[in-house]
Amino acid sequence: MAETTPLPEVTQSEKPLGKQWHAPKKAFRPTAGLTSYEKRTKERTLMAQMKAKENEMKTEKKEERQRKVDAIREKRAKKAEKERYEKLAEKMHKKRVERLKRKEKRNKLINS
Repeated sequence: MAETTPLPEVTQSEKPLGKQWHAPKKAFRPTAGLTSYEKRTKERTLMAQMKAKENEMKTEKKEERQRKVDAIREKRAKKAEKERYEKLAEKMHKKRVERLKRKEKRNKLINS
């Protein structure tokens, strides 16, 4: 009698008759394992420091610009205030001159 050979146990990568099937594939990660964890953490800390420095520089620049704008505004406000006082003084001077003219006219009328 012919003995029958038992079929091998079927695994994931083999066909039931023992022929090779496609090997189980893993996720394609070309950059995995190229950089170590320590190197990545070091890069992250350096990047965080650089970003902090950039933000600090940006805020300094923004504050400097704001100071310049405020200085210009104050200068314009002082100039406007000065012009207002000059106009006021001129108006007061006109009133005084008119008052003196009226007084002189009265004196002329009285003296004539």
